[in-house]
Amino acid sequence: MKHVFLSGDPALDFAATLRSRRGVPFEMFTSPESLDSWFRESGVVDGNIGCRPSDVEEAVAVREAIYSLVIAKVTNDLYDEGALSLVNRAARTPPAIPQLTLTGRRTEATPAQALSSVARHAIEILSGPEVPLLKECANPECTRVYVDRSRGTRREWCGMDPCGNKMKAAAYRARKRGDQPRPDTTN
Repeated sequence: MKHVFLSGDPALDFAATLRSRRGVPFEMFTSPESLDSWFRESGVVDGNIGCRPSDVEEAVAVREAIYSLVIAKVTNDLYDEGALSLVNRAARTPPAIPQLTLTGRRTEATPAQALSSVARHAIEILSGPEVPLLKECANPECTRVYVDRSRGTRREWCGMDPCGNKMKAAAYRARKRGDQPRPDTTN
């Protein structure tokens, strides 16, 4: 399985594993193997950790809690207390810890330790100096939140592929057709 890491932080990428929340949601964690794959591909661990179906359920619950907290931070709303409690509980478990081996670095963990590492990343990003850089993708179909570290912090999309290219192509087609923005008649 191939996961996408565009957000600039593991917790934000983890929250983005449910794609297109406003459209037809697309779940990335469909099996224990897909969760194993995410932990490995994200660099949280260096190998498969043997996730079980119950680990997927816990990961999805923590993911949704992280997403709730991130969206609250981006929109300047209050945190949901249940989401806050769930993320803090996950972070209390000892995290994945890298070990030095004869051949280099190796990080092994249980599923709970890997999830703790992600929860700790969420706590760091939501309480750290990069909070003002958190943005939601400008593609209305995308719900990914990312850290905008671009020069001038003018980044609009989570990534050029697929969101930026898609939005630019749609704007180009609209200009070629001569579409004019419709006036706002809701006032």
